[in-house]
Amino acid sequence: MKYLIFALCCVVSVANAQKSKPVTQYKKVHNRAIMADSHNDLLTASIEKNLLIDQDLKGKTHSDLNRFREAGVDVQIFSVWCDGEKKQPYAWANREIDTLNAVAARNPDKIQIIQSFADIKKAVKKNKLAALFGVEGGHMIEGDLNKLEALYKRGVRYMTLTWNNSTEWASSAMDESSLVNLNKEYTNAQIPQRTMGLNTFGKEVIKKMNELGMMVDLSHVGEKTFWDAIQTTTKPVLVSHSNAYTLCPVFRNLKDEQIDAVGKNGGVIQLNFYSAFIDSSFKKREKVFLQNKQAKIDSLVATGMQKEYAQSIIVDMYKEESISIQPPMEMLLKHLDYIVNRIGVDHVGMGSDFDGISASPKELTDVTTYPLITKALLERGYSKKDVYKIMGGNLLRVMKAQRN
Repeated sequence: MKYLIFALCCVVSVANAQKSKPVTQYKKVHNRAIMADSHNDLLTASIEKNLLIDQDLKGKTHSDLNRFREAGVDVQIFSVWCDGEKKQPYAWANREIDTLNAVAARNPDKIQIIQSFADIKKAVKKNKLAALFGVEGGHMIEGDLNKLEALYKRGVRYMTLTWNNSTEWASSAMDESSLVNLNKEYTNAQIPQRTMGLNTFGKEVIKKMNELGMMVDLSHVGEKTFWDAIQTTTKPVLVSHSNAYTLCPVFRNLKDEQIDAVGKNGGVIQLNFYSAFIDSSFKKREKVFLQNKQAKIDSLVATGMQKEYAQSIIVDMYKEESISIQPPMEMLLKHLDYIVNRIGVDHVGMGSDFDGISASPKELTDVTTYPLITKALLERGYSKKDVYKIMGGNLLRVMKAQRN
């Protein structure tokens, strides 16, 4: 059944209002959807926490190989990430890709590394997890288009132009917002103010990605970079894990004009589950929580662990206290409704950021809670066809559109 619905989900069309089956049948609707998540950081988490993702990791991570199946996840794009301080980021990217390839080799009946769009259909039909990679940060190609192409050949199907750190060719949302909000001279010698946005090489990167069939991901990028990329690309864009700025005004979310531009481009905005990008008041609560645990965080960082994962371990250690400060799933769904009301149901999906975030909505404790989103969508009046699009069809459409 999923194989048949796959074809339906990949056709561009405007959803017609129709009555859904009773909400009590939400699990059946969820299982029939082609569930596709555009952003999960399990690869980095497994390395940082020294874990094997084909083992039972309940209580340690948001996801593992068996829980993807339990959750009804059919297509997962695994984030390939390191921060801007990591030496030899290209080598690190390949290490993370090697990690998942090893998992696939051990579990050929459960997971398949995808090389073509047709492979996705084959994997789903065989009830395997279709696994792809998304490089989170242009610094990982080290300014070399040959490395970009090499990563594509290894299964990378999108690249986020920047992470929080800028590159020599593109400015990040964090750097651009810091410059504007602090009203101070831009002092990063690597990215002088005159090259905010994409420079000539940055536009060559976009053109190369279009040529390869790699999605241009505009999460994390600064506004100037966003607009330069929109004007340069010839393909629908991906925003792999971001929300609506109007509802939660943080530098990582999209302003209304950006949301509108993604709609006009034919792209898709994948919702991020991080509490601080859903609820603007969360960060104050989290700050107090982390300050009280700072000594333990520092001790983990001292061992060589990246800060983000040191914090996630502390969250796991104090689970009840952590959940108590998280926003409800309803606040995430308000971001979904907002985007749908602006640009339509064809342009929104799921980019959880599971295993890369320290706090998700209260109800969404790990990947196995995904059916709760389907249930909530049906309760809100979304049709089955809408749900199929939101839970994966829209992302698959944009992936398919990259083909030359």
